Amino acid sequence: MKRFLLAVLLCAGSAVAQAAVHGKEVSYRADGVTLKGYIAWDDAFKGKRPAVLVVHEWWGHNEYARKRARMLAELGYTALAVDMYGDGKQAHHPDEAGKFATEVSKNMPVAKARFEAGMKLLRKERSVDASQMAAIGYCFGGSIVLNMARMGEELKGVASFHGSLGTDSPAQPGKIKARIVSFSGEADPMIGADSVAAFRKEMDAAGADYRVVTYPGAQHAFTNQEADELGRKFKLPLAYNVEADKDSWRQATVFLKEIFAKP
Repeated sequence: MKRFLLAVLLCAGSAVAQAAVHGKEVSYRADGVTLKGYIAWDDAFKGKRPAVLVVHEWWGHNEYARKRARMLAELGYTALAVDMYGDGKQAHHPDEAGKFATEVSKNMPVAKARFEAGMKLLRKERSVDASQMAAIGYCFGGSIVLNMARMGEELKGVASFHGSLGTDSPAQPGKIKARIVSFSGEADPMIGADSVAAFRKEMDAAGADYRVVTYPGAQHAFTNQEADELGRKFKLPLAYNVEADKDSWRQATVFLKEIFAKP
C-alpha cells in the first residue's frame, strides 16, 4: 500500500511539474507587413479561456512585453504580445523609439489593422474563447489600447499603464464598447494633471465605463524595472516605482476578472 501511495504521489508531482507556462513566437501579417508576436499560455488551465493582447512600449516588441504576456498566462489567460512596428523591430535609442512610435500613432488606420491582425490570430488559438478578449498596453501601448477602445473595437476591456491620454480624435458618444482603466503617475511630465482632466471630460462625454488611477510621486514607465537605468542612460524622466507597479497590476487583475465574469 505504501508503495502504491508513493507511486500516486510521484505521478501527481510529475503532472504538476509538467503543467507550466509555455510561449511560442508567431508571425502574422497586416497590409503586407509581417508582424512578429509571442503567445503565452499555461497548460495547467483546461478548456477555452479569455484572451488578452499586450501592446509594447515605444521600444518595440521586446522581452518586457513577453514577460507581461507570461504573467497573464499564469493567471489563466492566453496572451499575445503584439508587434505594432513590423518585423519585430526594436528601438535602442529614444530618437529611434520616437520615430517608430510616431509613424504608427499618426496613422490610426495602420495601427488599427495591425491590432486587429493580432486579434484575429489570437481568436484562432485552440485555448481561446473568441468572445472574451481584452487588451493592455504600456507607454506607447497604453495609448494604442485607449485609441482602439475609442474606435469601438470589440473588446471587453482595456487597461493602459502610463500611456498617453490625449487624442486627436475624441471618442464619440456610444462608440466605446470596452470598459477602461488607466494608470498613470502624478509626477509623470508626459501625462500631466491637465491631460488627466481632459481624459475624464472626454470619457464622460462619450458615456464610457472608465476609471482613472493616479499614483503620487510616480514618474513615467513606473511599471518597468529597467526604467531607472534607461532614465539615467538617456537623461529621461523615467523611474520604476515598486508600489505603483504592484498596485496597478493587482488592480488590473481584478479588472480582468470583472470584465470576463460570466453574466
